[in-house]
Formats: sequence, C-alpha cells, structure tokens
Amino acid sequence: MFAKYLLGAATAALLAGPAAAVNWTMTTTWPSSLELIEIDKKFVEIANELVDDGDLTIEFFEGGSLVPAGEVFGAVESGTIQAGGDWPGYWAGRDAAFSPLATTASLFNAVDYVNWIKGWGGADLYNEVYGKFGMVYLPYGVTNNESGFRTVSKPISTTEDLQGMRLRVSGLEQGKLLEKLGGSQVSMAGGEIYQSLERGVIDGAEFSTPNVDLSGGFDQVTKYWSTPGWHQSSSVFGVMINKAAWDALTPETQEKLKIAADATLLWSLANTEKRATEAYQKFQDAGTEITRLDDATLENIQNMANETITEVACENPSSAKVYASMLSYLQDYGKWRDASAPFNLGRTPKGPDLAKIEECAQGA
Repeated sequence: MFAKYLLGAATAALLAGPAAAVNWTMTTTWPSSLELIEIDKKFVEIANELVDDGDLTIEFFEGGSLVPAGEVFGAVESGTIQAGGDWPGYWAGRDAAFSPLATTASLFNAVDYVNWIKGWGGADLYNEVYGKFGMVYLPYGVTNNESGFRTVSKPISTTEDLQGMRLRVSGLEQGKLLEKLGGSQVSMAGGEIYQSLERGVIDGAEFSTPNVDLSGGFDQVTKYWSTPGWHQSSSVFGVMINKAAWDALTPETQEKLKIAADATLLWSLANTEKRATEAYQKFQDAGTEITRLDDATLENIQNMANETITEVACENPSSAKVYASMLSYLQDYGKWRDASAPFNLGRTPKGPDLAKIEECAQGA
C-alpha cells in the first residue's frame, strides 16, 4: 500500500514538471550616481549567488528607473514590486518609529546598531514596525557617523554659526534639533542636493559619509565642512520585502536571504570606512576647509539631542518602544564597554532617561 502511495506521488510530481522559477523585481531609493547604491547591489549579488536559480532570482533596478524614490515604500507595500532598498528614516511621516530604525542624533555608532540588531532584539523591532505595512525587513547596511555639514559661503565652527542657516537635513529628530540650534531644515532627496547648493537654494547640506558625499560632487559646490556628524551618529539601510512574496519562499531560501543580508552588513561597514578615509583625503586635497566642533559644544548638543529624542518618543508609543530598547542596550552593554576601555567598541553616550522613555512606550 505504502509502495503504491510513493509511486503515485512520484508520478504526480513528474507530470507536474519542475516548480516555476521565482523572479523578484527590486529597486532602491538611490540613483546610480550616489555610492550608497553599492550596498544594495552587493546584497543582490550575494543573494543571487547563494540562492539556486530555480528558487529565486532578484532583478535589480537603480533608483528612479521604476518609481520615484519616495514611492518605493508604497510599491513594495502594494506588491507592485517584491523588494526595495531603503533608509528607514524616509518613512518617519508614516510612523515616527522609522526614524530611530534609520539613525540617531548623537547616540548609536555603527557597531552599536550591529550589536543591537543581532544581539539585543533590534531585528524584531524592524519587522514589527515594517510588519504594520505588510512587509518583512532585512537590515543589510550600516555606516558610521555622517560627514557633518557642508556649506557654501560660511563655515560652521560653533552652534552659533547655525543661526538663520537653511540646511538640507534628513530626519525627524534631526530637523527638530537643528531648529532648536537656530537653523532651518530643508528636506529634499539626495539627488537634488547638488543643484540646490549650486543655485543657492540652501546654505548648506548634510547627506552621508565622505565617500558618498564625494560621489554626489559636493566638493565642487561647497567650500566648508563642519565635523563630526552629530546629527546622524550612524545610519542603517536594508531591504523592504512584500510579506506575501516573502511567505511564498521556502524556509531555506528565506534563510539564505538572511545570510546574504548579514554578509552585506559586515561588508558595508568595512567598505564604507575604507572609502570614507580615502574621500576625506580627497576633500582635503580639493581645498575644503575642515573644522571640528569642540567637545564642550558636542556635550551641549548631546543634552539637546536627549531632550529632542524624549519629546519625539513621547509623542509616539511605537517610537518610544524602539528607543527604550536601544537605551536598554546602551545601559546593558555599557557595563562591559566601560570596563574594557579604551580597548572597546566606541563610547557609551549619556543618552535620554530610560525610565521616562519606557513610560512613554506603554501601550505600544
């Protein structure tokens, strides 16, 4: 009886033929002119190498070729495309929790994000927030602190220099913090920054790490560079995947995509730091005047950042839940990090009050 069952099952499988190949369409928020797209390309390269052709093939399109950058989220959510590379902060208007999933003001560095995502439960929060919109999320890129502000006609040596300046800044908390310091936030896509600087629409801009800024041609339209990037002490990038498309994959293929994301995450950190170092030298060689804010100024900015984070978190329980998890990690890891100083992984910042944030997270 059992032998007849096996024969029948085998016959049915042969008649059905091989399973149909799964093909995904993926795009990104980045145009080919900006080096951030290399992180997306690396993920697709590794994923296509790991996954058998018959199980899944990802076809990648540069940003803007299928839909505008601001519409990538909606395209993945609706299932128009299966996957989209992004920076979570672009979607903070939909849910403020996307902001800390993308970056922090004077809080996490790149290693903190990696630790938190892989060891302290951060990955679950990405999927919880994106899951509200019918998506699965795989973080696969991390960069350390951003360059800082690049300005056209006036250097920024102190926070007083920010008074009245129109600066391109991305991020919810970042914009609020800039306004407290006397500046004015102007929002625009990365691909629009060069012309806005060239035409004097804005006084200056921040965008990304030195190598990405160099790929944007900012050395050609700015004279001054103020470091460090206190507004974005690190950034995370990843891929949004339509939940129905994800669920249609085999568990083995899902696992291979997770492995590809982890491999890209490590590659992105080392590659960006190497490229950023090279670009720093190129900005110097181009004659860019580079100044660094002093430690007292950075301490004052940290205090103001803490206030801003608390304000934003307490307006949105979902955001507060993410921040509470991040601050809990800093508190926990800080025990060993501080004990092992200076042979450790960065600093333990004096961030916002955890108890206050936890209180605001109730109901999330």
